[in-house]
Amino acid sequence: MTKILYVEDNDDNVYMLKMRLELLGDFDVVAAPDGEQGCAMALSERPDVILMDLEMPVVDGWEATRRLKDDPQTRDIPIIALSAHALAGEREKALAAGCDEFDTKPIEFERLVATLRRVLAARE
Repeated sequence: MTKILYVEDNDDNVYMLKMRLELLGDFDVVAAPDGEQGCAMALSERPDVILMDLEMPVVDGWEATRRLKDDPQTRDIPIIALSAHALAGEREKALAAGCDEFDTKPIEFERLVATLRRVLAARE
């Protein structure tokens, strides 16, 4: 079972994606409402991959990603950035912050699952 940490402040997004991923049968999804709790949960939950919303209160996804990549205990966990801002340069900015992949919102489920599987396969 692949454990995903989904760091997202919108409850509807969390509910919908968690349900759809868990219905596939090979994903277990835990969620954090902001980057600060996301960093704490990355340490306690040891997820296989992190889905990171970039725009959040408290600690945003950019800062949370930097913290996770600076910590030897979490730096090897792949992070997929999720952003509603599909602006030119946003992907490059996310990758420069330490994200391993970038996907846009609203989430296109099949594409996200393909990205998840590709990132996980690269880890093995």
